[in-house]
Amino acid sequence: MSPIGIVSTGSYVPTTVVTNEELAGDAGVTADWIIRKTGIHERRRAADHEATSDLAAHAARGALAQAGLRPEDLSYIVLATSTPDHPQPATASIVQNLIGATNAAAFDVNAVCSGFVYALTVAERLLAGQPGNRYGLVVGVDIYSRILDYSDRKTCILFGDGAGAVVLGPAEEGKGVLETGLITRGDQHRLISVPAGGSRIPPSAESVRAGQHYFRMDGRGVRGFVHENLPAALHQLLDTAGVPADEVQHFIPHQANGVMLSEVWPELGLDNAALHLALKRYGNTGSGSVPITLDLVHRQGLLAENDVVLLTGFGGGMNVGSALLRWGATPYARPARTALPLAG
Repeated sequence: MSPIGIVSTGSYVPTTVVTNEELAGDAGVTADWIIRKTGIHERRRAADHEATSDLAAHAARGALAQAGLRPEDLSYIVLATSTPDHPQPATASIVQNLIGATNAAAFDVNAVCSGFVYALTVAERLLAGQPGNRYGLVVGVDIYSRILDYSDRKTCILFGDGAGAVVLGPAEEGKGVLETGLITRGDQHRLISVPAGGSRIPPSAESVRAGQHYFRMDGRGVRGFVHENLPAALHQLLDTAGVPADEVQHFIPHQANGVMLSEVWPELGLDNAALHLALKRYGNTGSGSVPITLDLVHRQGLLAENDVVLLTGFGGGMNVGSALLRWGATPYARPARTALPLAG
């Protein structure tokens, strides 16, 4: 198995900004209350003509351009989303067509907000066992604005729309993906759900009237799940990789909720790591949140050669996915015009 690492990154968020003031009234809260509870000031919303595949294609093109690769160089596209264009075909197939990646096998992964790290793990394993020119595209993307109940203050204030992507390819020995860890607690799957639209509750006029196609979340239960499972999952990953916690220099978590992250941060023991957050401006972008934040950090030149980077996603399923990397991606020669500002 040859080492595989991140070669380049890319991201895209829609142009429409949605402020707390715009959401507060329907949700029955104030803009200040949203900031106190989440740390989020604004988020982005996809335009009516934009689907999940469109956002993903934008991010994918950015990552390919930064790597200096053609779409035809890709062997795989693994796309993580829980808000696909359609129940079928896979959104990855549409992205393959949009970007012209004619040689890539393409498929979706749905592990909700952990999806990007799950997809990264799958793609890394596929590429590590493949001879020759081995490049893959991993995309995390969601458009949660289409499945939110804007009267539900527990959910509508958190989410934004966006996509992030990385190109994976050959890495030098000792660099790239060092270890990944995936955990599922299916006994808690009811904490996060969209109840209707599948085989359990097929779409119907009744399911629409009952609001069963909206995203639902037990916020207190999710917070408990994160505190109970995230620290142990990260330290298990570090132990398996043989990397002490104090050697981690960058921590990029799922951008779920700024207050929750500030509460769990002291429990992680990553005393020498920088905690990177982008949720102040972009909110929780689901599967897109880890790769979007990674791209922002990369574009700002904050990642140096050989830095140890820890990525983690957590969410519906309930899942935790983590990846430990030794950085070796192509540095940005100049700031990209499409670069997004990082906001903690």
